[in-house]
Amino acid sequence: MNAKTRTLLITLTGRDRPGVTSRLFSTLAAFPVTVADVEQVVIRGRLVLGVLVSYGADTDIGRVWAAAEKIAADLGMEIELAAGSGNGGPRRRGRLHVTILGSPLTPAAMAGIAGRVAAHGANIDRIERLAHHPVTCIEMDVSGADPDGLRVALAAEAAEQHVDVAVQRGGLARRAKRLIVMDVDSTLIQGEVIEFIAEHAGLAGKVAEITEAAMRGELDFEGALRERVAMLAGLDESVLAKVRDRIEFSPGVRTLVRTLKRLDYKFAIVSGGFTQITDALAADLGIDYTAANVLEVDDGRLTGRLVGPIIDRAGKAAALRRFAADAGVPVSQTVAIGDGANDLDMLAAAGLGIAYNAKPVVREAADTAVNVPYMDTIAFLLGISRDEIDAADAEDAAAPS
Repeated sequence: MNAKTRTLLITLTGRDRPGVTSRLFSTLAAFPVTVADVEQVVIRGRLVLGVLVSYGADTDIGRVWAAAEKIAADLGMEIELAAGSGNGGPRRRGRLHVTILGSPLTPAAMAGIAGRVAAHGANIDRIERLAHHPVTCIEMDVSGADPDGLRVALAAEAAEQHVDVAVQRGGLARRAKRLIVMDVDSTLIQGEVIEFIAEHAGLAGKVAEITEAAMRGELDFEGALRERVAMLAGLDESVLAKVRDRIEFSPGVRTLVRTLKRLDYKFAIVSGGFTQITDALAADLGIDYTAANVLEVDDGRLTGRLVGPIIDRAGKAAALRRFAADAGVPVSQTVAIGDGANDLDMLAAAGLGIAYNAKPVVREAADTAVNVPYMDTIAFLLGISRDEIDAADAEDAAAPS
């Protein structure tokens, strides 16, 4: 379409109901016009439908104009018609999804985010709400921005406004992600398993100090792990069952796993913790792949040693790649979620690395950070709305057992 092409922009606004879109296009089909662009959005039952059509010099555009006005009158809708030339130029390249999570989400936060987008010379093409609970989630389609530069700017604004913001490239790539790999301690579950075990040895405080330093990246993970495990020597194996019984999943974990497995996602957990705990968690949730360390047990007691290779920072990234290969999923279509420094390689390797209530070093390195205590918000980053989640749950509840 060249700059001399004539166009007519038709915008219908009013109560949404079945058949509005088909009625408009059926009417336009009677005229020698072509569709150049279409956008539609529904907000609380109110429809805004915009259609840009192009036409030649011999077209009686007055008849098109009159037909469109008649449709609006018949439907009781408002109409705006604007004639022009050209199609407004091609859609700007570099379309991005900007996802905003807030609890609460304030006007100041939205103003700050929108201001940063504008400051980068980008345009907000569309805004929609993905969720209103457990947090408010708003998604913007943005065009004309450098993703890395905008991500840095919006991360700074998010910290100032106390919201979470994710920037992802647009298109089908986001929904194409098919393998979710999660850390366990302080991510999949609340708390650190090794500290729960250490309570039975009266050493929870000392072990927690070492854990915190290791998760901040201040200590070598393998050395810190072996030091902490050595403190557990002599404990009766029965304490592991007691620890399993007290573990609580992070809020929203079951919803996230249930929702994405309906959509044929695969799930994996990879942990610097212990198979004696993680195997039971995986069985409970229906997790497809697992990797964790193994505590050595001799004559019913912990020896203070580990068996086999250590799942450390590099080991987690290697596990992600192995799980992706087993699932037949490109690494670019994986999502990794973690909170500690030993998750950094895994987050970097994944197609999308998410820092979940993470240490500062992890938040700075990850593609995006989620700081609300609800794991199911991860689904919103994949473009899945709360309405879709609730509808699928309702269908399952209504299905015969």
